[in-house]
This record gives sequence, structure tokens and C-alpha cells, in this order.
Amino acid sequence: MSAIGSSLLPIIATLAAQGAPGAEAPPPAPAPEDPPIAGDAAPAEQSAEELIPPPPPVDWQEMVKDDLVTDIIEGRRRPGYRPDLPDALSQDNVGALRPPPPQAFPGMEDQLPVPDRWRLVETLGVVKERWFDPYHQNTYKGDRAIDRSKVKWLPIKGDDWFFVASAVSDTVFEPRTFPIPVGVQTTERPGSLDVFGKDRSFVFAQTVIAGAALIKGSTAFKPPDIEYRVTLAYQANYVDVPERRVLDVRPSKASHRYDSFLGVQELFVDKHLGNTSDRYDFYSIRLGIQPFQSDFRGFLFNDSQLGIRLFGNRDNNRFQYNLAAFWRLEKDTNSGLNDITQTPRDDFILTANLYRQDFPVVGLTSQVSVTYNMNREKNDVQIDHNGFPVRPALLGDLRGREYDVVYLGYSADGRIGRINVTASFYAALGEDRNSFFTSKPAEIRAGFGAVELSYDHDWMRFRLSGLYATGDGDPYNKTEGGFDAIFENPIFGGADTSYWIRQTIPFAGGGRVISINGRNGILNSLRSSKEEGQSNFNNPGTVFIGAGADFDLTPEFRVSTNFNHLWFENTSSLQALRTEGSIPKDIGFDLSVATIWRPKATQNIVGRLSGAVLLPGKGFKDLFDNKQKNDAYVSILANVILSF
Repeated sequence: MSAIGSSLLPIIATLAAQGAPGAEAPPPAPAPEDPPIAGDAAPAEQSAEELIPPPPPVDWQEMVKDDLVTDIIEGRRRPGYRPDLPDALSQDNVGALRPPPPQAFPGMEDQLPVPDRWRLVETLGVVKERWFDPYHQNTYKGDRAIDRSKVKWLPIKGDDWFFVASAVSDTVFEPRTFPIPVGVQTTERPGSLDVFGKDRSFVFAQTVIAGAALIKGSTAFKPPDIEYRVTLAYQANYVDVPERRVLDVRPSKASHRYDSFLGVQELFVDKHLGNTSDRYDFYSIRLGIQPFQSDFRGFLFNDSQLGIRLFGNRDNNRFQYNLAAFWRLEKDTNSGLNDITQTPRDDFILTANLYRQDFPVVGLTSQVSVTYNMNREKNDVQIDHNGFPVRPALLGDLRGREYDVVYLGYSADGRIGRINVTASFYAALGEDRNSFFTSKPAEIRAGFGAVELSYDHDWMRFRLSGLYATGDGDPYNKTEGGFDAIFENPIFGGADTSYWIRQTIPFAGGGRVISINGRNGILNSLRSSKEEGQSNFNNPGTVFIGAGADFDLTPEFRVSTNFNHLWFENTSSLQALRTEGSIPKDIGFDLSVATIWRPKATQNIVGRLSGAVLLPGKGFKDLFDNKQKNDAYVSILANVILSF
């Protein structure tokens, strides 16, 4: 014990002896002794310290006020002290979700959730919505949920419905030259006795596309719960050609034509069936007129048709799949839009595909597909809106045809290291019930392959591309070896800036109302029409090699160039139809350059001006000639697209 403690012992003992009245005096304290040595037994009697009672507990809440405690050090509170939470705030927002009480968010008592987060920025004055402004928050573009109080007539429930409107204006002016045959009964210029007349013509087309969708569900991280969508397209077009019986079967009709048509391009309902993981792997079903593209570049089937499609993904979106069935609609002859006023065709498509990301290498997506085209139009006779027969095609025996063909395909898209890769391969296997050369059934055995490689260097991209579609080697045997697609619309080799892809070359002298190739198509298929005709596997095939480059001179301005060379793969079918002993394979060089201008650096305003020239090879010159003996054919495309 310390010295101070020892000196207080007598005083404490005296105070204890002078306790309350009646208290028995304690015995006198013993004389001090030496402290015990370690290891000795403890003293038998208690010390004076042990006799002192403990002090009573201090009630700090009574001695010091709470606000004084918190004011001792600003920002600090007494340990263990938890003040009562304030009463829950209330707000009057009819129809909104009730916010949770502040007790549900410990440590966040000064924050309050806002039920309508879409209108917060407008309430704060950050932005003022304008219906015609697609760049900022806009209810008509699906940026905010529908205010049901303003559309009480709309039979919807819940606060997660969105409306999305879209509008596109597509203006095309296209002067071009191509071989145009002289009319059989009459000609625009008396005295023209040549097979081919003047080759100059032009097209002006204005297309307006308007669409609307009603979507339920917040779609930032998951697919919509349900979606209703409709898209209508209206086109007005004017064409002027130098010869009669090109635009209409009747010789009395003029060599120019104005036409217009309203088509239904989308009309479907999309229902979310469920999720398979917490990362929103899902499966959905879509029923109605809907777009579908069978591969990455649209080589086999790229169209908007009536069908049902089950689709979804798995494994954090590493796998995607489609199971679909389509019933093909008739098309308007001059616009190519869907014509729902006619009975759908007896032409059916069943397709299934599976995508795998990062396979077989990281950065490359692979796709395998099986597509079955069942055509039952043997007894169907179709006359287009201009009076020309399109089914059956006026080739060979002129008899009706039907066929079954299965396309087995593999496609890839992505990159391998620094090289961008796009590729598609198909094998066509099936049976044609009536070959128009032999009037007997024939097996279909055809193949297709296309590859595009590109390399990016700063603001430049350099491209190499190649395509091979087999041709029919013997039109009179029991096998049809010419590859043909269902409805091609390829984004390849310059796409619609290419002369050969953009223009339709009539096969005069070998068949009536037959073209070597189709508009917006690359295959030499000898069909009456890509939109209304049937696939033809008795064709000369296609070989294509091209090189090109894209130059992004500014974020708004791009220049694209393409240098392509085309051949027929086999000219046996052409020789049989033209009754010629030999026809060279060389089609010629297809050279094009395009400029693309986006003044706002967005896709809302896009202007394009392109020019293409075909330098005919020996095969093309053998098939076609013209009055002016031109050594080149030209196509110019001026296009302006406005999107909302």
C-alpha cells in the first residue's frame, strides 16, 4: 500500500467507530506488521481496505445531459448510446409505392427513396422534356414509364410500362445503266431492231417507316416481361426506263411508272417466359410478323416474315439459341414490302441455331444451324403486280415445282488476335420434285462459303473477302448442284454500294422475266424474283474475290472503297438455256466508292453518296450487248436516312 493510503487508515477506523447510533464498535485495528513473505499463508483476518464498501454506480444520464455529451467532441457520441429514431416521413403521391420506413436503413436516416425516379430530373429542373427531341429524356422513346393518369383509356396495370415510338425516312435517288432488252411486240423507238436497246434508267423511292411498341418491365438488365410491337412501311417510287415491256407486261403501257404501297413489316407479341439464373439468363417466345436473320451477314435468310420463335440464352449469355417456324408472306412487286392482303405462300421454313461465345478461341462467336425449307407451290400460279408470271419461273419446261431442302450451316463472327473474322458455310441437301430441264425429280447437292477478314489500324480498316457458291455442272442429270438461298440480303463486299449486289441483270434470250441475280443479292440464281419466286438450284453459281478499305476521316465522315471480281462457277446451265456451245466464266470487275456523312456523329441523320462501275468480262459480254457498245455500266446511289 502506498504511504498516503497507510496514513488514512486511523481516520477511516475512527469514522467507522462513530457510526450510526446503536452500532457496535468494531475491534481496534491491529498493530502494523511486516508484509507477508511470498509463499506464506494469507493472514486470517481481513484488512481495513476489504471492509470499505464499494461506491454506488454513477448515473451519467442524470448527471450530464445528452446534448452536453455530444457537444464534448463534435461528431462523437457516447459509446452504447442509441437515440430514438425520428418518426417515419410521409408523402402524398397517389398511385406510387409506399416508401419503406427509415428504420429499414440504419445509418441512412437522412435519405429517402424517390418512387418515380424517371421524373426526378425534370422536377429538379435539370432537363425539360420535348417530344421531338430523341437525344434527351423522352417518354416517347421509352426513357420514362407511362403516366397512367394521362392515358386512362390504355388497359394497363402497374408502373413499369414503357412506350417506344420510332420513325425512319429513307430517300433514294439512283441513276444507273444495265442491259435492257428491246420489247418483243413494240419498242419505245421505232426502228430499234437490236436485242438490247438503250441502257440508261433511274429510280426515285421515298420510304417512311413508323413503328410503336408497348413494353412492360425494366429492361436495363433483363428482357421485357411482355412486348407488343407494330411497324408499318409506306413507299412511293418512280421508275423511268428507255424501253417498253420492262416495267409492265402490256406494250401499251409507258416506259415509266409511279407506284406506292403500304406494308406491315412487324406485328408481334413477345412474352418473357422465365429466367434460368440470377444473371437474367432467360427464355422467351415471339409470335407474329417479325424480322429474322439466319447468320451474321444475311446470306441464307434475312427477312421479316410471319412466324413463331422460341429464343433465349444460358450460362451468363455465353450460349444463345433460336427455334423458329415461318410461313412466308407474299411481297409487293415494286416495293418489296409485305403484302398481308394476299394469302400467305405454301412455303415454310423451320430453323434452329445455337451460338457460343468465345469458341473455339476467345473473341470469336460460333454458330451452328439447321434450316429446312419446305416448298409446296407446284400447283400455284403467281402473277406479279406488273403482269409478269413469277411462279413457276418461265424456264425450261415451264411446269410448277416444289422442293424440300435442308441447309446445314456454320458461321463465325469476331476476332482472332488483331484480325476481324466473319465467315459462313452451308451445305444444301434435298430433293427437287421437278427439274425444269428434265421434268423429273432431282437430288439437291450444293455448297456455299464466304469469308471476310479485316484489320484495323488507327482510323483505317482494310478488308479481304471471298465467296464461293457451287454451280450446276450438268443440268440434265439427276443432281442439281447450284447453290441458292431462301431470301438473301447480304452485308458483304460493299453491300448495296456494289454494282452487282445492287442491280438486277435480266437474263434476256435464255428465259422470260428471269434475272441473272436479284436486287440486293450476290448469288447468280436465275430466279424470276427474289421476293416472289422460288429457289433455283439449276444455276451457274458464283465466285467472288474482293478487297476494300474504310477510312474514318472524322467522327462524322467516312470513305469506303471496294474492288471486287466476279465469275460464274459453272456455265453449263447458261449454255443449255442460251443454246450456246461455250460461255466464258468471267463476269468482270465491280469497283465502287462510297462516302458516308453523319453530321451529328449519330445514326439519326445519315447521308450517303456512292458510285459503282462494272467493267464487263468475257462472260458478261458474251451474254449481253448494248446499242451504244458501252465498255462499262454505272450505278450511282444518293441516299438520305433520317431516324427518330
